[in-house]
Amino acid sequence: MFHREGRVIILSTFFGVAAIVLAAHFFIIDPTIKLVVQVVSLVVLILILQFFRNPKRIANKNFDEIHAPVDGKVVVIERVKETEYFKDERQQVSIFMSPINVHVTRYPASGLIKYSKYHPGKYLVAWHPKASEENERTSVVIRTPKFGDILYRQIAGAMARRIVNYAEEGESVQQGEDSGFIKFGSRVDLFLPLDARIAVKLNQKVKGAITCIASVKEENEEG
Repeated sequence: MFHREGRVIILSTFFGVAAIVLAAHFFIIDPTIKLVVQVVSLVVLILILQFFRNPKRIANKNFDEIHAPVDGKVVVIERVKETEYFKDERQQVSIFMSPINVHVTRYPASGLIKYSKYHPGKYLVAWHPKASEENERTSVVIRTPKFGDILYRQIAGAMARRIVNYAEEGESVQQGEDSGFIKFGSRVDLFLPLDARIAVKLNQKVKGAITCIASVKEENEEG
């Protein structure tokens, strides 16, 4: 199953590869060069197909948990001041996606979209400290029953040149549902309340709609 954002690229690549393979078969005499051209073309098609794959994920919807919005590796867990929407301190969890990861963005929690904004910007490498504020990005705030407002931010990287965001203000969304796509390597930042219990560690690999990023702090943990 492939993501709808990849349809045009997949079809264009398929027909382009088919044309190259046929042209190589009929017009390249040297068998070694012919084989190399055909194999490289097929590898490109396979890479495009795997990049736009959209595996079916059945989320165990839970108001007490924030789930990973994307596949990737946790590269930041820290307390920061979020300056765009909250303008106060939050817990930031950042997930870096390499080109081989699934790049579908999924809603990390169920709730109501209170804010959704696109920001044009630079294309610094995704792990750069200033990428969250200076790169092309979208910021989405979901009002949840247990965590209050949470924010997730799709951030373009040095290779990513298009962010797709489906979230619209006033819309009710469900945890794990498709919320967008980022093309060719990037990261997603989550900004969570200070009292949320972080459930992941640095360098941990996570799966969108599956891995619990944070949970509601239990009463016996208060104080």
